[in-house]
Amino acid sequence: MGNSSTWHFPPVMALRTTFLDAFQDTMKPLFSDPDVRLNSVLARLEESVRYNTTDGKLNRGVAVLHTTNLLGRSDKKEQAVALGWCIEILQGFLLVADDIMDNSLTRRGKPCWFRKVGLSAINDSILLDSSVYAVLKAHIKSEPCYLDCLELFLDVTRKTSYGQGLDLESESLSLSDFTMERYSAIVQYKTAYYSFYLPVALAMHLCGHNRPEQLEFAKLILLQIGHYFQVQDDYLDCFGDPKVIGKIGTDIQERKCSWLFITAMSLASEEEKTLLGEIYGLTDDASVAKVKELYHRLPLREKYHEYCTKTYQDISAAIAEDKSGLPKEAFSDF
Repeated sequence: MGNSSTWHFPPVMALRTTFLDAFQDTMKPLFSDPDVRLNSVLARLEESVRYNTTDGKLNRGVAVLHTTNLLGRSDKKEQAVALGWCIEILQGFLLVADDIMDNSLTRRGKPCWFRKVGLSAINDSILLDSSVYAVLKAHIKSEPCYLDCLELFLDVTRKTSYGQGLDLESESLSLSDFTMERYSAIVQYKTAYYSFYLPVALAMHLCGHNRPEQLEFAKLILLQIGHYFQVQDDYLDCFGDPKVIGKIGTDIQERKCSWLFITAMSLASEEEKTLLGEIYGLTDDASVAKVKELYHRLPLREKYHEYCTKTYQDISAAIAEDKSGLPKEAFSDF
C-alpha cells in the first residue's frame, strides 16, 4: 500500500508554480543561523529538503493554498504557502523514514535519499521533522491560529506513525489477519489524515473557519476521500499501466494488506485461497504472475467499480447536504 501516489489534485497545475516560486523565501529562516559552525549542517539540510520535497506533485501543499483561496482569504497567501511547505517537509520526513524501513531503491524516479547518503539519512529525517516546526514558528507564530496549527501537526504526525506501525505489523501477521477493518485503519492513519485532512484543516484554522462542527465534518469527508484514493491506488498497483501511473506495482511482492488481496480472498474458492496463501508475498516473477492471473480471473474489476461508484455517490451526497458553511469545492475539488 502506497501513499495515494495516483492522487491528482486538479487545482495543482494553476497554483504549483506560485507555490514553488515561494520555496526560497519560505525556507530562508530554516537554512540560516548566526552560529557559523552549523554552516555545513545547514547546507546538508537544504540539500535534503530540496531533494525530498521539490520534485513531488506538491498536492498537499497546494491544497492549503487552494482551500485558503476558497475560504476568501487570498490575503493570507504567504501564511498558506508556509503551511503548505510545512506539510511537504513532513511528507519528506515520512518518506525518507519509510524508504529506510522498506529498504526501497527509488522514490519519484530517483534513488531514495538513504541510497544517496547512507544511514546518516536517519538523522536527516529527524531534522526534516523538526524543520516543520521551525518553518511554522517563523511564519505563523504571530497568527491567532498558531497553537491550533502546532497541535494539529503534532497530532497528525503521531497518527501517521500509528498507521506506519500498523503497516509494519502486517509483515509478521498471518494472512488471515488481513481484514477490511485492519486495512481501513492503516489507510486512515498512515495516509488519509496527513494527505487529505491536514491541508484543509490547516487552511480552516488560518482563515478562522474552525468551529468544532466544521472541523468534524471536514474530517469525516476527507478521511472517506483518502480511503477512496487509496483503494484506487491499490487497484492500479495491479491493473494500472506503469507508463500511465508512473510506477511498477510491488504490493504483491511486499505482501501488503491491500484492498485487492482482501477482496480477492472474499471472492476466491477454497482452492484459490490456499494458492494465494502459499504464493502471496513471494518475490519471484512466476509467483507474482500467478497472483495477478488470479486477480484477473476473479471479478475484482467489477467489485472495484461498484465500490468507486457507491463511494463517490455517498461522498457527493454528504457534501451536497452539508450545512457547515464551508465551500463545497474544498471537498469536491479533490
